Amino acid sequence: MARNVILYYSSGEHELFASKTLEELKPQAREGAAVKITINPEQAYQEIDGFGASFTDSSAYLMNQVLTEAQREEAMQKLFHPEQGIGLSVIRNPMGASDYARDFYSYNDLPEGEEDVDQARFSAAHDEADIIPLTKQAQKLNPQLKLMASPWSAPGWMKTSGSMIGGELKPEYYASYAQYFVKYIQAYAAQGLHIYAVTPQNEPLYCPGHYPGMLMLPVVQSEFIKHHLKPAFVAAGITTKILCYDHNWDRPDYPLHVLDEAGDAVDGVAWHWYGGRPSAQSDVFLTNPSKEVHFTEGSGGDWIPAFEPAFSNVMRTGIAILRNYSKSFVLWNMALDEENGPFVPGFGESTCRGLLKVNQQTKTLEYTLDYYALAHFSKCVRPKALRIEASADHEAIHTVAMRNVDGSIAVIAFNDSEQASNVLIELAGHEPIELNLGAKSAVTVQFVED
Repeated sequence: MARNVILYYSSGEHELFASKTLEELKPQAREGAAVKITINPEQAYQEIDGFGASFTDSSAYLMNQVLTEAQREEAMQKLFHPEQGIGLSVIRNPMGASDYARDFYSYNDLPEGEEDVDQARFSAAHDEADIIPLTKQAQKLNPQLKLMASPWSAPGWMKTSGSMIGGELKPEYYASYAQYFVKYIQAYAAQGLHIYAVTPQNEPLYCPGHYPGMLMLPVVQSEFIKHHLKPAFVAAGITTKILCYDHNWDRPDYPLHVLDEAGDAVDGVAWHWYGGRPSAQSDVFLTNPSKEVHFTEGSGGDWIPAFEPAFSNVMRTGIAILRNYSKSFVLWNMALDEENGPFVPGFGESTCRGLLKVNQQTKTLEYTLDYYALAHFSKCVRPKALRIEASADHEAIHTVAMRNVDGSIAVIAFNDSEQASNVLIELAGHEPIELNLGAKSAVTVQFVED
């Protein structure tokens, strides 16, 4: 039996995603029965697209220009290769500058007082330096890769603020902005990169005063998608999906409004974790079961400074995201430097954390706790897996399970208590396995078919 079970275990910053045997994790003598995890492969839920992060301008620059060629090759293998690495299969790239960019830019910046309604001067040349080459390499390493894209702001000349900071999209430019998306998708297609899905606006209810952003109320997003973006895609023969919202769990009324108003023009909802609870995903999905659910951004950072709470947060929340119907689990920056940057001029102090830390002074490369936490999901859960029923009979043990297309089954479990616990995993057709799960530790168990 042991030869048909693959185990990866994390118990602290000195033991992260370590390959283990059943003997090494054998149950410990203690009072009380083991916590039972029951897996039911016959009860299936959503199909999984995968796990990943974002090639922001900052991340792509660090990986493509600061790392040596050898370091970059190693990092890309460890990020995207399904066998040699952790097999990340979703990338969500910003369309233009975000907070994590070296400067402000869109794909159609114009001198003050000028406009380009036809988007004749649109150019994605900025991305050809770092973002596109890395995305193409990721796709080569993992051909099942899916690409998503989200703008932080329209070009300044299209907005009430006249800038990429603040303001709203002017109604007279709705049709032009739809063409901006068309041009972006076509530019990437010309590079051999298919954009699976876009959102009309990153965090449409947050309008920061120090980095690119744009207020887009639900009535505006509904109008833009239904009467401009979707018709522009249809006219151009574009099959890219449109996901609405792209913001926190605390405002499910927003996607519900857009789904009601834009209907068939919307393919799903994108969520972030900076407010509310993951159950909001289920609340919206269960009223709109034909629409996809995606988790498109969650960053670790210094606001959860100590290792244990930070690692626990990714594990606990990632399991909840998947249990609430999400097809994806995407963190934020693929890489940041020793100052948690680079970031746009005037940003201030950054507290975010990337999957990689690229030190610009020493030229060293580190894999952060987010990389190893994400590995617990991505390594053994492949694209097109189905989430299946998994339940634990103790609330401190968080768990989720997936059935891959090859028949293998991955079970991810996290012990959210301060006490170690013996865990008994029962899966039909397999001998039950029992192992010891330390306090605040995580395990991924893969049952492999003979």
